[in-house]
Amino acid sequence: MTSGPSAPLTLLYAPGDRPEVVAKALRSGADAVIVDLEDAVAPERKAYALDATVDLLSSPQPVPVHVRLPGAHDTAHDNAAIASLAPLPGLAALRVPKVTHGTDIHRIAALAPGVPLYALLESALAIERAHAVATAHPAVRGIAIGETDLRADLGVRDDHGLDWSRSRVVVAARAAGLPPPAQSIHPDIRDLDGLAVSCAHGRALGFLGRAAIHPRQLPVIERAYLPTSTEIAAAEEIVEAAATGTGALALPDGRFVDAAIVAAARRTLSLARRG
Repeated sequence: MTSGPSAPLTLLYAPGDRPEVVAKALRSGADAVIVDLEDAVAPERKAYALDATVDLLSSPQPVPVHVRLPGAHDTAHDNAAIASLAPLPGLAALRVPKVTHGTDIHRIAALAPGVPLYALLESALAIERAHAVATAHPAVRGIAIGETDLRADLGVRDDHGLDWSRSRVVVAARAAGLPPPAQSIHPDIRDLDGLAVSCAHGRALGFLGRAAIHPRQLPVIERAYLPTSTEIAAAEEIVEAAATGTGALALPDGRFVDAAIVAAARRTLSLARRG
C-alpha cells in the first residue's frame, strides 16, 4: 500500500477550449493542471479544445498536465481523443469521467498503454463499485468523486449527505493501495472561508488535497492540507522515539506508539516537506 503522499496536493481545472486560461493555470503554482475536455467545453467547441490540447501537450510542460476526457463511453470521438493524446510527451495522466465499471478502465488502458488513469466516480452505481474500479487495472493511479453529478443522482440537498459516499471512496482507494483521493471542487470561487471549512472537513474524512477551479482557491487548499507546526512537532517526536527503540513504545507524556502511528508520523513529515 502507498505509504506516503504521492499524488498532487492542488489541482487546477482549465477549459481545453481556452488556451490562454490553460497557460495561466500552468503558471498558477498548482501541483498539477487538469485540462477539461468534458463539462467545461460546449459540444460545438470540443473538436477545437482537443486540437488545442494536442498542440499544447506536444511538448513537455512545467507541471504535470492531466486531461479530463470528453466521456467514458465507447464512441468514435472519445477513442480518437484518447489515441491523439496518449503518445504526447506533455501528458501526465488521463482522468476518466463517469466511470461505473472496470470495463471503462480496461478500454481506455488498451487505447493508452502506459498512461496513468484517474477514475471519476459520479453516480450511485460508481460509488457502489468504487473498490472494483480502483483495482480494475494497474494503470489506475487514483479515484475521485465528481460531486456535482453525484449530488444530482442521489438527490442530496445538504452537503453532509455526501459524507458516506466520500468515506466509501477514501476507504476504497486505500484498500486498493492508492493514495488518498483529492476532494472535489468547491464551486463558489468567492467563498474562501467556506472553502477552508470544507477542506478541513475533507481532511478529517481522509482526503488529501483538492481540485480547484480558480487560482485564488489554491493557497486555501494548500494551507488546509499541509500539516500545522504542532502536527509537525508531534510527528518529529514520534519518529525520533521510534528511531531509538523497537516495537511498541511509550512517549514521555504517556502516549502509546506502535508501527501504524509511526508510519502516519512519517507521512506527515513527508507532506510537510512538500510545503
